[in-house]
This record gives sequence, C-alpha cells and structure tokens, in this order.
Amino acid sequence: MIVAASLGDFLWSLLVFFFIVIFFILMFQVIVDLFRRHDISGWKKTVWIVVLILLPYIGVFAYLIINSAGMAERNIREVQRSQEQFDDYVKKVAVSEGPADQIAKAKQLLEAGTISQEEFDAIKAKAVG
Repeated sequence: MIVAASLGDFLWSLLVFFFIVIFFILMFQVIVDLFRRHDISGWKKTVWIVVLILLPYIGVFAYLIINSAGMAERNIREVQRSQEQFDDYVKKVAVSEGPADQIAKAKQLLEAGTISQEEFDAIKAKAVG
C-alpha cells in the first residue's frame, strides 16, 4: 500500500511539474512575442507585462486568445527571415572559387596590366598551396 501511495504521489507531482513547465514555456513565448511586436506602443507592452505579472494565468491565456493569429504570422515571418539568411550564407560559402579559377582570373589581370608578375606569382602560389 505504501508503494501505491508513493507512486500516486509521484505521478501527481510529475503531472503538476509538467503543467508548470508548460505554463512557463507559454509565458516565455508571450513575452518574446510581446517584445517582437512593432504594431503596439511601449505603453501597451507595459500594460501587458503588468497583467502577466499580476494575473499570470489570465494574462497568458488572454494574450494567446486575443493575439494568436498575430503570433503565428510573426513566427512565420521570423522563420522565413532566418531561412533566407541561412540560404544566403550557404550560397555565399558554396560559391567559393577553386585554384584554377583564381589562377585564370589572376592571369587575366596580369594580361590586362592590372597586376605585376610578382603579384601573379604570389596569387598562383597561394591558390596552389
């Protein structure tokens, strides 16, 4: 019997802990979204923060009900912006020139008289080795 009571207490504590963690995740999401917004003034943000501090459960759920569509749109824009930045970075890094391309460009610059023979040899040595 003691084991059953202890197991029940443990499971209840685990459930309570789970909901506390979920609540803090929601609170964090609301606060992040609140500061990410540019369509409301600082005073409205302050009022929301005060409501979240004084009435946390009502504040979180009210914000989620009132602003859920806007939160989704802002999250989608943020993910798209991050993806675009990552794609640009990958394109920039992936388009690196090989040694042959570097030497060919240096040869064109040498023939055009833009660089000297010593500079061409330095570029060639750097590209090869």
